[in-house]
Order: sequence, then structure tokens, then C-alpha cells
Amino acid sequence: MRVKFTKMHGLGNDFIVLDARDKTLPVLSKETIRALSDRTMGIGCDQFLILESHAEATVRMRIFNADGGEVEACGNAARAIGLLLGEPATIATAGGLISTTPQDAGIAVDMGEPRFDWDAIPLAYPMDTAAMPVGWDMLEKPLAVNVGNPHVIFFVDDCDAVPLDSLGPQIETDPLFPHRINVNVASVVDRQTLRLRVWERGVGLTRACGTGACATAIAAMRRGLVERDVTVHLPGGPLRITWGENNRITMTGPATEAFRGSFELDDYP
Repeated sequence: MRVKFTKMHGLGNDFIVLDARDKTLPVLSKETIRALSDRTMGIGCDQFLILESHAEATVRMRIFNADGGEVEACGNAARAIGLLLGEPATIATAGGLISTTPQDAGIAVDMGEPRFDWDAIPLAYPMDTAAMPVGWDMLEKPLAVNVGNPHVIFFVDDCDAVPLDSLGPQIETDPLFPHRINVNVASVVDRQTLRLRVWERGVGLTRACGTGACATAIAAMRRGLVERDVTVHLPGGPLRITWGENNRITMTGPATEAFRGSFELDDYP
């Protein structure tokens, strides 16, 4: 079976997109998604996206990390699909309903409301998510936020100095986080600017993470470190994050279509 795909990215966080809104695709196994996501033997991506029809939204977006595991939300993916649709749209995800609007500055995404309760992250047991009494080597007293998927955020003097390639997988799989966790290390530049690096569960170090930028901005606002409208600089580029008085998060940034192609499904396990 020959399957068409679109390759897209948001600030270097890249996706394989399959559009199944008007066709039926066979169920893809974790092994098949891992093989297609492999950058040497497959097409290569951070996340694998499947678009399906939905009764209450413009489209349903299913999100799979490169390891084949399905996840709830991805902000950069939402911008990519917003670009692909080309008009204001609502997108149903496992993390909730979000909306996208094309703008001159890119795609604006209404990411919904942040959640802070320990069992909404979720954590394995109750604790204050605004100042968690835990630590891993140099990383201590993080905040936890769920913005459609779970994030833990550490504020440090220099996020580039943190060995996130070794600490990231250790924190991601800690028993404290029963669904695993996305790990963010951030530095405050000024009241309107943050720098951020992200270890994404099921992916690893990534050039950009939209939900990570949202979670980190909200965490910094919650601690009073920045204003409620900030620019978050990731290795792949900047995102603008606003936390409105209505408690909803808006993320604005670019998305890009790289190329289109097709593959023979039988070539992959």
C-alpha cells in the first residue's frame, strides 16, 4: 500500500503528517512508527502525526513520538497543522480541543488553560507543584505544569551549561512521574525574555517544543519572574507566549512545510 505524507517542522521540531480524513489507513504499530521516524532508515521525524475526521472539530490530530508512543499534545505540531489547513481551525487532541489562527507572525494557537494540581500533571503522590521538594544533581526545586501534556521546569543561571542529555532521561523516567515527563531547563534573560532547552519524553533533546515553551513561560509567570507576555528562545528559534486574563495560553510562531512524498507501507515492519 502506497501512503502519501507531508514533512513539516516548527522551528526544527519536525513531523511526518499522514492525512486520513478522507481515507482509511491501516493501524500502524509502534514498530512501524519507530521505523518511519528513524532518520537513517526511514523518513525521519520527532513526531508522527495522523489527521482524522472529527464530528466536533475541523480535524482530529493524533500524535506519536519517535519511539512510537502516543502523546496528548504538541504545540509545534498544532502550528504545522494550522499552516496545512490554511484557515482558522479547531483541532481535537488527546489533551483537549485547541484552535489555530493564521497570522502575519505565523500561526497563533489557543493552547487552553494550564493545570497545576499534582494529580493533573500527574505525579505519583501529592506535593506543591510550584516548588517541588525534589532534585537531580544540579537541578532542584522545579515547577510542574500540564499544558495538554506534562512538564517539569527548572530555572538555572545558564541553561546551556546543564548536561540535559544525561539528566533528561533520568528525570523523564523517574517513578515520581507515572506517565513520564518532559524536562525543561530555562534561564531568565529579562522580564520579557526566556531561554529554554527541552528533553522531550520519547524523543530526546529537541530543537523546539511548543508545549515546553508554554509550560516554561507559565512557570516563570507563576513565580513572578517575567510578565504575562514573553518571548521564549529555543535552539530552533523564538516563540511568543501570552497568558491571558481569561487563564488561556496563546502561542504564536512559525511553521514550515518542507516537502511531500510517499512510501510503501510494506517496506516497514
